[in-house]
Amino acid sequence: MSSSAGLRANAPDVEADIATSHLYNEDLAPVPASGRKWGTLSFAALWISMSACIPTYMLASSLIDGGMNWWQAVLTIFLGNVIVLVPMVLNAHAGTRYGIPFPVLCRASFGTLGANVPALLRALVACGWFGIQTYIGGEAIYKILAVFWPGLAAPGAARYLGISGPEFACFLFFWGINMLVIYKGINSIRLLLNIKAPLLIALGLVLLGWAYRTAGGFGPILSQPSAFDPGQPKAGAFWGFFFPALTGMIGFWATLSLNIPDFSRYAKTQRDQALGQALGLPLTMALYAFIGVAVTSATTLIYGRTIWDPVDVLTRFTNPVVLVVAMFALCLATLATNIAANVVSPANDFAQLLPRRISFRIGGLITGVIGIAMMPWKLVADPSGYIFTWLIAYGALLGPIGGIMIADYFVVRKRELNVAALYSATGGYSYRGGFSWVAIGSLAAGAAPSLPGFLAAVKLIDPAGVPPLLLHLYSYAWFVGFGLSFGLYLVLRRLAPDS
Repeated sequence: MSSSAGLRANAPDVEADIATSHLYNEDLAPVPASGRKWGTLSFAALWISMSACIPTYMLASSLIDGGMNWWQAVLTIFLGNVIVLVPMVLNAHAGTRYGIPFPVLCRASFGTLGANVPALLRALVACGWFGIQTYIGGEAIYKILAVFWPGLAAPGAARYLGISGPEFACFLFFWGINMLVIYKGINSIRLLLNIKAPLLIALGLVLLGWAYRTAGGFGPILSQPSAFDPGQPKAGAFWGFFFPALTGMIGFWATLSLNIPDFSRYAKTQRDQALGQALGLPLTMALYAFIGVAVTSATTLIYGRTIWDPVDVLTRFTNPVVLVVAMFALCLATLATNIAANVVSPANDFAQLLPRRISFRIGGLITGVIGIAMMPWKLVADPSGYIFTWLIAYGALLGPIGGIMIADYFVVRKRELNVAALYSATGGYSYRGGFSWVAIGSLAAGAAPSLPGFLAAVKLIDPAGVPPLLLHLYSYAWFVGFGLSFGLYLVLRRLAPDS
């Protein structure tokens, strides 16, 4: 039976039965065949739109700042996205076949109540990303306004919790715009997504042209040596930087690799979601990363130091028209990416907690409030912290969840789910009291090896007191967590199928 046929036979028939369940609301309901209108181009456009963003630029630039040359950085990003594409397509399968979102799919492996655990972990990461994107948008407004009114950035301005008053005001202003869009509903973002990618790509190409002209051609830009080459400051240390960086690249979209059913539930066929994602994700990330790499390399030649934030580069232009257009493009692009990538999923995840009381709008508001509380300006304060603390740390949590979901759906259940039972508190996915302790135990075991390395990375414990092996494992946090939880879940599920 094809995925589309499976949905036609399943989702519409069960909706009437599950609509009275306390585990049901309209946002979490299976999408019927009539609502599945996303083709290959839709998924390709989605990923092109989400990949062409400032964090992608910053991601590539931070690798340059860490010592890589241009082709090492671009190849690392491309390879990381090829790897994360695999769980992305696999986890999308259930969404396409049954029309269910991520938190509902989690009920099959974690239990109807236990699904709150991965849903909350995923939601909290999304809150962090929401805060980062909102801070980037607010910072763009602040820095460009400071060009016109330098007093906003006067030296010695009081700072509280790492941010000045004018910066925080711009952050809150952009945050308010995000909240307004959320209040209007997710449909209001469709137009922005359609025009957002061309805007930011055009802005990137303008920066690339400026770098080419000012630095004297691509020769000087791309001839910068790697700091890991013989005779360079970090000679012989390439692999020690590469593997943690690769793990960070995987962590960049590890969030979407879990909740991709939130989007694939609208796909017409499995081919559409798989081919569309393959076409839209790795190449776009690599191409936009190249723009970031080339411009960042050029800043080293032009200004004598590496500037990895594109907003800082833009503020060095003095033409007011250029500044206003750049600010508008950056804010619009960041807004569109933020709503699509960082609101849809946590809104559904928070709805999983209390489906009858938490709607999309309320879930989006919760996301916004937590996004402020996480102080995102500290998460992106420096390149090394961005990759080695933020991206790797949450990859250590999301890798195990991905391993459990794929093991359960493809190996244990052979891609067969009972949709009605996913919305039943007493059905086959209720396990013991609504919790699957096999899944929760596998998640804890998969994340545990990375915990000492994380605590050392954030300086909560002395790295000298941590065994070198555990510090080393942290560099492979996503891989270790995914593999360990995948294998352990299969073993424990065989030993205790109802636990």
